[in-house]
Amino acid sequence: MKVDMRIHPPIRDQVHAGLSALRVQGRQIWGDTRHPHLPEITIRLMVGVGDLARLAREYTSWPPEVFPEKHRKRELGNILFSTIRWIDDLGLDVLECLDLAIEAQEKFAGSGRPR
Repeated sequence: MKVDMRIHPPIRDQVHAGLSALRVQGRQIWGDTRHPHLPEITIRLMVGVGDLARLAREYTSWPPEVFPEKHRKRELGNILFSTIRWIDDLGLDVLECLDLAIEAQEKFAGSGRPR
């Protein structure tokens, strides 16, 4: 089965509903504080990326069976959850952002260029 939210309206509706619920939950947490400028968002995003980098450095010194996976899950979740908020802060349509990202990922994957 192939899934593509760009061409399957029921899937698109489910994705939109889920992201909308997360946006509302985020507003319940953060209130009306918004970051309407890209530099503010970029700085905050880099903090999340920095947290992941710190975990990656620490990971090399931990045996895999001991490494606290919940930290990795938390940091990736923070980036995902915050990105939904930032898209809303900028007044952008989350589904349009995803459509463009999916298209770019498909184009890159089909290019054969190494990652």
